[in-house]
Amino acid sequence: MTFSLTSLVVDAADLASESSFWHRLLGGTITRTAAHHFLRIDGFLVIVIQHAPGQTPPRWPGGASQQLHVDLATDDAAAADERVRAAGGTRLSPAGASARVYASPAGHPFCVRPA
Repeated sequence: MTFSLTSLVVDAADLASESSFWHRLLGGTITRTAAHHFLRIDGFLVIVIQHAPGQTPPRWPGGASQQLHVDLATDDAAAADERVRAAGGTRLSPAGASARVYASPAGHPFCVRPA
């Protein structure tokens, strides 16, 4: 018996903003329904953005654990920083940190680390 990871699901009050953000970072194609946006890269389902009208963005750093976050790797931290911010992300970690922490438009934290 084996498992395979099919996707990560994130809540967002604004489906269009959140799916556009991840699409601008990772590429791929978006399929939209009223309650979900599906981001596929190379034919694989990667991120499902689920409509959650009452979604409260996580706080980082904060007193409660984040439960889950995504790590991305890059070979160009400066270009990655520019791309994340241009896509609508917000930098949360201080300048000079080796792993940079950002938040998506819905407030979900993620890290960008050196490859």
